[in-house]
This record gives sequence, C-alpha cells and structure tokens, in this order.
Amino acid sequence: MWPFRKTETSAVSVSEQRSLAAPEDFLLELFGALPATSGVAVTPQAALSVPAVRTAIELIAGVLGTLPCKAYQPADNGGREPAPDHPVHALVHRDANDWTSAGALRSQLTIDALLQGGGFAYANRGTDKRVVEFIRLTPTAVTVEIDERTGEPVYRYRENTTEKLYSFRDILHVRPLASLNGITGQAPVKTAREAIALCIAAEQYMAKLMASGGRPSGILSFPQKLGAEVAKRIKASWQAATSGAASGGTAVLEEGGTFTPLAFTSVDAQFAEMRAFQIVEIARAFNVPPTFLADFSRATWSNITEANRQLVTFSLMPWIRGWEAAYRRVLLTEEDRAAQISIEFVVDGLLQGNASERATAISQFRSAGVMTANEARRLENLPAMPDGDKLENPFTTSGKSASPKTEETKTDA
Repeated sequence: MWPFRKTETSAVSVSEQRSLAAPEDFLLELFGALPATSGVAVTPQAALSVPAVRTAIELIAGVLGTLPCKAYQPADNGGREPAPDHPVHALVHRDANDWTSAGALRSQLTIDALLQGGGFAYANRGTDKRVVEFIRLTPTAVTVEIDERTGEPVYRYRENTTEKLYSFRDILHVRPLASLNGITGQAPVKTAREAIALCIAAEQYMAKLMASGGRPSGILSFPQKLGAEVAKRIKASWQAATSGAASGGTAVLEEGGTFTPLAFTSVDAQFAEMRAFQIVEIARAFNVPPTFLADFSRATWSNITEANRQLVTFSLMPWIRGWEAAYRRVLLTEEDRAAQISIEFVVDGLLQGNASERATAISQFRSAGVMTANEARRLENLPAMPDGDKLENPFTTSGKSASPKTEETKTDA
C-alpha cells in the first residue's frame, strides 16, 4: 500500500454513489457491457486493436511525453527565464518519481485520459507540504465527484477494500475536452464508439473473407433431393478441398451436382473505400489530421506543411494547456503564485519549419531588430558568441547598407 497521507476532505458531503442496479459507466466499459449497433463491444483494449486508434493515441501521448516542460520565473530584464533550482522544475522536467520520468508519466496519463476519460496521479507531499513525487493511479479505481457544498471536485479512490477521498489539490487530473462533459471528461473511445466498432467489424469481416480464399461463398445444387447425411458429407468434402489452406484445390462433385459461385455485391466492391473512410472518422474522433494516421490520399507538399501547423494548434495545444493547468493546481503554492512562477511547455521545436523556412524567419527577425544573434543561435542549438547579445540589424552598418559600394566608371568624353 502506498504511503498516502490522510486526506483533509473525508468529511465533505459528496453525491451518493450509484447502486448495483445502476452501475457506473466505467464498470460497463470495463466488462464490455455497452456494445455498439454493429454488435461489437468497444473496450479500451479492443479499441487499441484498430491501427488508426492506436496511432492517434501514440501520436498525442508520445508528443506530450517528449515535449520539454519547465518552470519559469521573472527575469531582471522584465521578461522571464527558466527556474531550474525551483522545487517544481524537477517534477515537470526530469523525474515524476524514483522510477518514472516526467515525460513517461505524462504519456501514461494522457493514454489513460484518451482510453478511460481521465488520467490521475497522486501528489505525495513532504513535511514542507510541497509535492515530492507523483504516483499514477489506476483510472478505473478513481471516481470524480462534486462537493455539493463548495462545487469543488473530490476524488474517491478505491484501493482493495478501502476508499479514500482526496482534494483536487492532491490529485493531478488530466482529461480530454473537459468542456464536453464537465469536470469528469469523456474519452474519445467512448464518444466515437460506433466509428471504432465499425472499424473492428470491417476488420473481422475481411479476415473471415480471406480465410475462405478471398471469395464469397457459393451454392451446391443437385438434380434430386439428398438425404441429410449425404448432404452433410458432400458439403464437408467440398469445404475440405476448396477452403482455408486448401483454397484453389480441385473438388469432385457427385450425384450430378453443380457449384454456382456468388458474385460480389456493390457493397463488397466498395469495401476498400469504406475502410479508408473509417480512418478519416477516427482522425476526426481524436482531432488529428488524417495524414498523421498514414492516410495520404489527399496529401500534397503544401497541405502537409499546413497539417503540421494544425496538429500543434488545434490537436496538441488543448492538451498542452490542460497539462499546464493541472500542474499549476497541484504544484504551485500561494507564495509561488505571488512570485509569478509559471509552468509551461516548450513548443518551439514543433513549430519550426524546414531549414529554408527557419533561415528566412530568423533573417527577418534579425533585420527587424527583434532577435539577437545568440537568441537565433539558441534556436538552432548553437553555442553563444561573445558579442552576440547586441540587438542590431546585421545587414546594415550605422544605418547604411553593408553591401560593397560600386565605384562609378569614368568614361572619356
């Protein structure tokens, strides 16, 4: 059992839990009791069997796990600068606990949020009331409730046969698109259940079709009525000679029988298009451009660059801002807020274009006088120069053009 400190919210009044006659949604999800219209039960594990779903989840969680996150403090020049010596910096930038890095915890909690509707980690505090480590909680063991008196979220954690209540300042809570379902959040795997179930059903249909030789079935007909045992024997003989590993074999019909193959229907002919469309549906469900799910059917050199910007601006930025807010709620004390300590992700690497685009942008910033040489070199991971902190236009000298002057050519009259 983890050494959780006793919570101070055990006496708050919370909403009544549901009875077994009306179980909570996570129980229905856990046991696959909510099948889609296609008859497929979309559990988190089943959803991960769809390559498009797995790719979308790994994309979002992977980027959030690799992005640097730092604590910042006000600088003497009026700006801000990293605060590597601040206690919260190590938790968000290096290690969440002794066995988990900060990036690995972000990836895991993001995966929990995408599959279960919320990612949770307990904020274990030291004697000075500051957080010393984050410990991931199993998302299906956590219930988010609302304090009826204050309106604050309260977290009920079930551990074996015991339950504990925690304040919102003791639980690092990450959720997807919280505005759609309040404080509890709702997983894309749940909201897009029908689209994911259709992907699974189509995959199963294709697997069964290919197992039978990639052809639709046919009809065996005979001029006279066969007995039950004879019909059963002939059917078994035909399947043994033409299906599965024996596909393409030669079968021998008796009793004057003939085989009439069934042709593909229009739905079968458009099956590939249906499967391609489902990739686009999954991309919509997880709010990522289809090109990042390996769907390049409508991709060009120009719109791929735009898709990269859309990924950062519309897909990842809501998650980034959500993580920053979750960190602030749990890590920053009143003194930190008064000192204007902030926690932010560094997204410059995601917004960089190719070498030509970066060179053009840096040149324009330098000529406009908004960036020093060392600031530009820092973007390219280059060492600083001794005289690189001057804010000047390198393309002019004392306001005049630095390009060599062209001497006037004298001509004889």
